[in-house]
Amino acid sequence: MIPLKELITIDKTANTAVYLQISNAVIHHIRNGRLRKGVKLPGSRKLAKSLNIHRNTLLAAYDELEAQGWIEIVPRKGTFVARNLPDLQPRGHGHKPTTETYPEETAFAIDEEQLIRFPVSNSKQPNPKLVIDDGFPDIREAPMEEFTRELRSLSRRKVYRKYYQYQDAKGIAYLREVLAAHLNDTRGLPISADNIIITTGASMGIYLAARLLLRPGDNVIVSDPCFWGATHILQQTNAHINRVPVDSSGMDIDAVEQLCEEKEIRLLYVIPHHQHPTTVTLPPHRRIRLLELAAKYKFAIIEDDYDYSFHYASAPVLPMASLDQHGNVIYIGTLSKTLVPSIRIGFIVAPQNLTEAVSHLRRSVDWQGDSMKERAVARLYDNGTMERHIKKMVRLYRKRRDHFCGFLQEKVGDRVLFKKPDGGMSVWATFKNTDLAIVEKNARHKGLKINNCRMYNKESTYQSIRLGFASLNIEEQKQAVDILSTAVQE
Repeated sequence: MIPLKELITIDKTANTAVYLQISNAVIHHIRNGRLRKGVKLPGSRKLAKSLNIHRNTLLAAYDELEAQGWIEIVPRKGTFVARNLPDLQPRGHGHKPTTETYPEETAFAIDEEQLIRFPVSNSKQPNPKLVIDDGFPDIREAPMEEFTRELRSLSRRKVYRKYYQYQDAKGIAYLREVLAAHLNDTRGLPISADNIIITTGASMGIYLAARLLLRPGDNVIVSDPCFWGATHILQQTNAHINRVPVDSSGMDIDAVEQLCEEKEIRLLYVIPHHQHPTTVTLPPHRRIRLLELAAKYKFAIIEDDYDYSFHYASAPVLPMASLDQHGNVIYIGTLSKTLVPSIRIGFIVAPQNLTEAVSHLRRSVDWQGDSMKERAVARLYDNGTMERHIKKMVRLYRKRRDHFCGFLQEKVGDRVLFKKPDGGMSVWATFKNTDLAIVEKNARHKGLKINNCRMYNKESTYQSIRLGFASLNIEEQKQAVDILSTAVQE
């Protein structure tokens, strides 16, 4: 409820009656937006007591406000600012209202040049009916009933009330223990809970690791093209970004070695599995060579394995972290791609001294994660729900991949080049003799949203975009590709 006591000043020595001082003050605050339409005002007894006046004086003020149409008194419910207010504009000529508003800008300077802005959609067009996204899971298939059941169980049982208290910045021990076992079984990581810190998504993990390791001017290596989100995060540290090309086998390790010979490299960011955006996978011999370079030149590797679980052709290659003997690899992943994007749970796996340091850094921006959510997710892993869900989604996404690639080949034909990906949730498609900015615009006018090709590197011009297939069922895929085909031809 609005603290009217703080907004109303009464001068009992003034010539203006007190009840009019109160009604004029209320009108003033309605005019300047502090009292919104429909907001409930304090009861007459309570407000009269707080203002140290007789209740009849306040009732007279409320009567005056009601008579002028500024408030509504509803029996047994209370007093409210009227929803249909009197004309707020002055009736005289040549006079402008002195309406107070919240400041639009700060009085102090903000160095916005140092801010790396993340891309946001500024389109004023209505929300599209269909979206070919960046490669997201189908939220309709997520085990949300099981997840909410675990949350309800936590809220009902007294034994779990400990999760209402502050917890370890690394994340609750239960989830870290369950996750350590899962990563050991599926990725060959010989780790314990002490090697894990739970984060609010993989992006937080990348940010915390980069903030801990990098100083302004430090040299960082990324691929070209690279996941735009990671690049933006690394640029926030004012590090110098060095880009190396990507071919059909992933990051060019010869180019990495050449940079190491020329500069002191502090950090390398890589997605070895289903590289974003190109979807290619770094083969074992390149991974081993990259680990050797990291050991020789003493730089850290952030290995981002955001969709490791979704592989369709054969057994996936084990992460570099499972082969790391020197402590160079910081392994980062997310559980959001397995569940739904809004459940922000990611993780960092690293030697214990780094997870301890990161946990202290994390407290400066986020004291801890969501303990209730973490325990609910841990239960889904512990009782086998997640394993069953992953197996189900691998089968479903493989089928959707095959249909999507078929539609793309059939409808767009020789205007597009792509390789059916071995895993992940998207296709990297290169369009020939096509302006993708125009294609994007044409598609949106027809109710289809596709990615912006400039997201990957603003300094380069790509004729390729990621086309996510996992979040669309077969019928939706057919409709989306039909629109895309028309947009390309136009």
